[in-house]
Amino acid sequence: MKADHRMEPYSKTESYEPEAIARIAAHYSSILTDLGEDPQREGLLKTPERVAKALQYLTHGYDLDPAEILRSAMFTEEYQQMVIVRDIEIYSMCEHHMLPFFGKAHIAYIPKGRIVGLSKLPRVVDAFARRLQVQERLTVQIRDCIDETLQPAGVAVVIEAQHLCMIMRGIQKQHSTTLTSAFTGEFNQAVTRAEFLRLIADRHSR
Repeated sequence: MKADHRMEPYSKTESYEPEAIARIAAHYSSILTDLGEDPQREGLLKTPERVAKALQYLTHGYDLDPAEILRSAMFTEEYQQMVIVRDIEIYSMCEHHMLPFFGKAHIAYIPKGRIVGLSKLPRVVDAFARRLQVQERLTVQIRDCIDETLQPAGVAVVIEAQHLCMIMRGIQKQHSTTLTSAFTGEFNQAVTRAEFLRLIADRHSR
């Protein structure tokens, strides 16, 4: 296969900004006090810093370019059938309550002269999920990034997730699942979309 682009391979790095960590930690120390806790007690001494680092990690997607991730492994290929990567784990943060939501994404595209390294699709999911999100926007962002960068004949994205803001608080429905979908091109045709939905549903019958 001939690569369309030659560039440095994408690699994920985990780093923290010390000044931002210090500022966020100071806020969380005050929050602990406002909650009636003692941030100076043994179990909480390092909690503000740990929370600050956790938040930086959970939102590190702001520092990633999802389109660049795809461009780092695009190849010329005449394959024109559906490519599906399903059951991609998702962990994100609801921007309304800053509580996690988690589940799985299923992605398909129909190549039109170019394919992408399969591992890049989960990386694109992570790049968008590791931000403050709503599931609806996340679904569309993944779809649009693949569609605009790869320019395939069609893209399909389905996300099924559970939201702790529904499970732990509010309505407290522990078994509720939210499904969202977004399609372009050939997947707007009922037959193609039905084939994709059947293929991702097959895993439940095994």
